[in-house]
This record gives sequence, C-alpha cells and structure tokens, in this order.
Amino acid sequence: MRARLWFVAAAWGGALFSGAVRPIAAQQTTAGAALADSGIVGERSAPVSNDPVLEEKTRQVASELRCPVCQGNSIQDSPSELAQEMKGVVRDQLASGKSPDEVKAYFVAKYGEWILLEPKASGFNLVAYLLPVVMVAAGGLVIWRAVTKWTNAAKSGDESSPE
Repeated sequence: MRARLWFVAAAWGGALFSGAVRPIAAQQTTAGAALADSGIVGERSAPVSNDPVLEEKTRQVASELRCPVCQGNSIQDSPSELAQEMKGVVRDQLASGKSPDEVKAYFVAKYGEWILLEPKASGFNLVAYLLPVVMVAAGGLVIWRAVTKWTNAAKSGDESSPE
C-alpha cells in the first residue's frame, strides 16, 4: 500500500514537472494558440480599423456570434482574448470583401451552428421560435374559456334567483 502511494505521488510529481499537467489559465492560453495554429483564428489583427463602415459591420456580425469562452456573451461583448481574436478574424474577412453571411458561414463551418446566437428558423429550431407563440395562444384560449364559463354561471345564477 505504501509503495503504491509513493508511485502515485511520483507520477503526479513527474507530470507536474514535465508540464503534462498545467493550470487552467495556461490551458486556455494554449487553446487560443492552438486555434491560431490551426487557422481558425489567424494572426492578431489591428484592434480597430480606421474605416467606420467596416467597424460597424464588424460590430454587427460580432454581436451575432457566440463567444466560446463566455458562452452567454457575443464575441462583441466578451472581454476574453479568444473573442477579441475572433473579432479580428471577422474584421479581416469583412475587409477582404466577404459578406456578413459568408463570415457567419465560416464560423458555422468551424464551430457548428452553436456559434450563432440566433439560430436559423428551420428544422428543429422552429420549435424554439413557434413554441412561445403556441403557448401564449393556448394560455389566451384557457383564459377566454374560463371567463366565458364564469360569466355564463353568473348569468344563469341571476336568472334562477327570484326577484
């Protein structure tokens, strides 16, 4: 038993010193570098362009893409380094002449439809768009039926009561 504990401690120590186990912050930085190496996120571009039209298009497209690090935010709103790099990619692609739809299609090809903050209204995604409307209509129908039932009961009670 004691030899087994020494073996586990030695294995962990070796892993820590060899760099196989790294802190989470280091792993995130490495993940961003790996994305840059894979071509998903290119070299860092200038943070802001001098072209206000390009910056407005970049802001519009970046506000429609989900940040992979802070998943509730768009890459426009996220302060993460990866989101800023992705925003640079958006800016670079728009500057090269691609349309906003082509830029979004690029990110969908790389990350899947999950990257879109507002998925397309087609296929199973229609449930997410139509279910609230159906629920409001059903709730309105239930309320209308209940009010009708109460008013009819009140009318029949008035007619049957002697005056």
